[in-house]
Amino acid sequence: MKNQIHPMQPQNRIRAIDLARGISVLMVIIVHTLWIYGDTATQSETWLGKAIHLIGKGTPMFLIAMGVSFTLSRNQSIVLSIKRAFYILGIGYLMNFLKFVLPALIGTVPDSFIEAYGWTAPATLDNMIYMLGTGDILQLAGVSLLFMGVINKFSKNKYVPLIIAFFVAIVTKEISGLRLGIGGADYILDLMWGAKWNVYFAVFPWFSFILIGMFFGMWYKEKRNSTRHLFNKMGIAGIILMLVGGGLCYYNFEYHFGDYFHLGPGGVFYLAGFNLIIMWLTNILVTRVKENIVFEFFYYCSKRVTTIYLIQWVLICWGMGVLGYQQFEVNGVLWLISFYILLTLIVQKLVLDRLFLSKNKHVSLAKKQVAIQKT
Repeated sequence: MKNQIHPMQPQNRIRAIDLARGISVLMVIIVHTLWIYGDTATQSETWLGKAIHLIGKGTPMFLIAMGVSFTLSRNQSIVLSIKRAFYILGIGYLMNFLKFVLPALIGTVPDSFIEAYGWTAPATLDNMIYMLGTGDILQLAGVSLLFMGVINKFSKNKYVPLIIAFFVAIVTKEISGLRLGIGGADYILDLMWGAKWNVYFAVFPWFSFILIGMFFGMWYKEKRNSTRHLFNKMGIAGIILMLVGGGLCYYNFEYHFGDYFHLGPGGVFYLAGFNLIIMWLTNILVTRVKENIVFEFFYYCSKRVTTIYLIQWVLICWGMGVLGYQQFEVNGVLWLISFYILLTLIVQKLVLDRLFLSKNKHVSLAKKQVAIQKT
């Protein structure tokens, strides 16, 4: 299992992008811990709940970084994009099995969690199939890679992904929730533009953020890898998009922003702008502050985005079997956030890193043996 959600290893790493991605994946642990363990009052009425919900608005930064990284990859062939897409999709559904279906099969899922879906405990086979098909950010990333490969194959013009991004942002709300009434086909359509809670990150409109990242990545390459140009333009674009998106959300919040997961055009523009400004600020940080242990820690996390995301969700969901569902107030949630960040990093470092290291050693040894045999 590879460690990065972005499709291939970039040939020219951008420190600010790596830092932003590393921070964002740890922020995810904070958000998910609140969702699963914080009681209703803690989530909606406390300073912690409000602060973490603000942190949750940083998801598009993760997607913009994915788009930038794709354009900097050594190999952007459509075949490799397709392989990587199915790889990420496989991890996504494996994660759903581990965090939902396995605990349901062994009976450790709290009744209150099952009832939160509107079901009657214990979970039935149909309930488990529903949970297995949950559309999370890995499903979004996997399907998006298919489209990214096609776009990159047929056009190298940086404005193509930008135009598609705006088109997707503007049009999606009008077709959101469209279904044909045919089981399997409806699930695919839900992944594309679903309006229900079986899919949290529908490809459209969330693909817009990745496309915006592709636009800036192509622009960066055109300007001969000038990070100053890249992030200055990100900052300017971010201000414009925030103003436009914020105005639209103010005009009609329900349509343009709604419940956050099912965004309208104003919500897409606002969040894109907000996260572009954050990335601009991140670049100022890495430019003015010397390399240090904190930066190195976030770079470490950035290189292991996919596996950290998988680990944290599985551990948090497994923990419900012992700790219950949405049972904790502020102090309890704070302790659990620290616990799950630490536990996730321990599993990553002591289990997966060693597994990958061992695998790489075997591959390297095999290559050396082949080379010896040829001499």
